[in-house]
Amino acid sequence: MALFQTKKIQSFIVSIIVLVAVLWIFQDNFLKLLVSQKVTEQLGSTAEEVKETAYLEKIDNFILKEYSNQQILLHTIQADTYYSYKNSPVQILEVEVKTFNETQEEGLVLTSNRAEILKSGEMFFNGEVKIQTKTGVSHELDTESLIVLSDNGQIKSNKEVTYLGETVRIISEGMEMSIDSDTMYLSGNVKIFEDSGMTVDTKNLYISHDAGEKIYKSKEKTVYRSKDTIVNSENGIDMDMNIQLINLLGKVEVLSGPGGILKSTNVIIDQSNDGEVLKSNSLSHFKSNTVDIKAKKMHYDAVTKKLELMNRVVAVYE
Repeated sequence: MALFQTKKIQSFIVSIIVLVAVLWIFQDNFLKLLVSQKVTEQLGSTAEEVKETAYLEKIDNFILKEYSNQQILLHTIQADTYYSYKNSPVQILEVEVKTFNETQEEGLVLTSNRAEILKSGEMFFNGEVKIQTKTGVSHELDTESLIVLSDNGQIKSNKEVTYLGETVRIISEGMEMSIDSDTMYLSGNVKIFEDSGMTVDTKNLYISHDAGEKIYKSKEKTVYRSKDTIVNSENGIDMDMNIQLINLLGKVEVLSGPGGILKSTNVIIDQSNDGEVLKSNSLSHFKSNTVDIKAKKMHYDAVTKKLELMNRVVAVYE
C-alpha cells in the first residue's frame, strides 16, 4: 500500500516537471497571445471611439420643418438622433416623416429605423419602413433603399422590396407610390408567398387597400402554385384577400391531380375555409391519356382531387 502511494507521488511530481518544461519552451508564444489579445481589445476600443467622434454634429430629439416658397408646411421630420458628416449624407435614426397638403391636412406618415438626407433634400429610408396613408391604411415593407421625392410627391425604390401583409409576403424588384394614394405599385418580377404554402409568380403588381379592401392585381402572365396544383394564366391575377378569392384572368391552364391538363378561361380559386376550389363558367376542356372532355362549366376541388365538368358535356374515351 505504501509502495502504491509512493508511485502516485512520483507520477504527480513528474507531471509537474513536464508541465513546467512545456511552459518554459512555449513562454514566448503565450506572451505573444496575451499581447495580441490586448492589442485587439485596444483596436476595438479605438474603432468605437472613431465611430462616435467621426460626425461633425450630433442632435438628439431632432425636428425639421420644411415650407414652400408660399410658407406652406410641406413636411416634418422627427428623429431620435441626427448625425452630420463632412463628406457623407446626414444620418437620422428612428425617424418619422409626415407630409401635409395645401390646406395643411396631414397626409402620408413614414416611419423607419434609419434614413439618409442628401444635399439635394431627397431622403433615403433603409431597413424596415412603415407607410401610413392619409386614410389610415398601413403598408409595411423592408428594403435597402426607399427614396422620397418631395418635388413630385412620389415614394420610390429601385432595390429589392419585401412587402409584409397579414398572411402574405411579397418580394419585388422595386416599388412606386404616390403620397396621395392608397395604392402601391410593386415593379418588375414579383413573387407572392402565402402562409398556406401557396406561391404566385407574376410581374408589376398593384396593391390597393382603399376603403378597407385588400386587392392584389397584375395584368402580366402569372403562375399559381399550391401543394398539388399549378395554374398558368395569360392575362394576370386579381386577388381579394378579404374574401380569399383569386381570379386568374384570360386563358388558363391547370396541371393537377387528375393526371391531365385542364384548360379554361377566367378561373376563380376559392381558398375560404382552408379549401382550394377552382371554378369557371367558361368553356372548359380536360384531356388525359384516356379521355377528352369538353363542357361549359367546371368545378375542381384540389383538396379531394375531384373534377366536375357540367353543362353540355361532350366526352371521347380512348
